[in-house]
Amino acid sequence: MNTDPSTPLIELSGIHKTYSDGALRVHALRDVTLKVGRGEFVTIMGPSGSGKSTLLHILGCLDHPSTGSYRFDGADTSAFSDWELARTRNRRIGFIFQSFNLLLRETALENVCLPLMYAGEPDAAKRSREALTKVGLAGRVEHRPGQLSGGEQQRVAIARAIVKRPDVILADEPTGNLDTQVGHNIMDVFRSLHTDGLTIVLITHNPEVAALGTCQLRLRDGELREMAAPPAAR
Repeated sequence: MNTDPSTPLIELSGIHKTYSDGALRVHALRDVTLKVGRGEFVTIMGPSGSGKSTLLHILGCLDHPSTGSYRFDGADTSAFSDWELARTRNRRIGFIFQSFNLLLRETALENVCLPLMYAGEPDAAKRSREALTKVGLAGRVEHRPGQLSGGEQQRVAIARAIVKRPDVILADEPTGNLDTQVGHNIMDVFRSLHTDGLTIVLITHNPEVAALGTCQLRLRDGELREMAAPPAAR
């Protein structure tokens, strides 16, 4: 881990991502440059097909850029072995998706415990209870996903992401499957996590959600730009 606080946690430089299908070439990302410092809350807004998921996959070390460089905490990810990429994903990056991706037969506590158990971490149950309490689910730890509302399921997913104590949370449309009020409640959780010092990069198509970021960016046709006129927060 880099101990220099001036080093960006995330640094993309000239990132291009191109997919080829025979003679067809699709440019998903075009010359994307981005720096995210520790403790920032970055929101990236864009319509469907703008390259949001591709960008998130690269940030999460799930995919490689076609050209350009990605440095995570000062280290060039192109030099990482498969083991180092997996370790970075498992220990240093927390993922939150639009679909909650919970195991239906497991309780909220068991779902949150899973990443700690896979990593062989001690005190998995204790840390998982603490994470669930942090997102307001102290009284729902023994409930299975089918016994929880959509908003509660997303809170379980957030607890599962933060229980590893990651360096950064990557969230892909975390309010996309929720109604407006529940979405507001979930964003209150993200605000609280940011206040506690967690670094967050959140992808959304919702201007209201995008307005909550301390840094607000727009992705269109694979090109990333700073928002010229940020929408008003609620």
